[in-house]
Amino acid sequence: MRKFSDFSEEQGLLDGNKIRIDDVLNLEITILNFSVRASRYSKNRSGNYLTLQLELDGERRVLFTGSDVLIDQLEKYAKMIPFETVIKKVDKFFTLT
Repeated sequence: MRKFSDFSEEQGLLDGNKIRIDDVLNLEITILNFSVRASRYSKNRSGNYLTLQLELDGERRVLFTGSDVLIDQLEKYAKMIPFETVIKKVDKFFTLT
């Protein structure tokens, strides 16, 4: 008998306690996973939002943001996950460093 997980293309649940992006700025985090979905609030260029699963101080966390820069960076480097990084705020946008 086959298992659903053997053939499913569904992405697993991104679990963890919710955290605000401001609470992880300038701290070293480990990116564990992410997903990008269409937003109901099209406040950014792409109309998407990012769900980011990360580890901070040994705790699994999840945050939500509409940052197009972070979305673009994570999609570009998705194959490198997991990796350590710092999220910085530069002027009015967030970026990985």
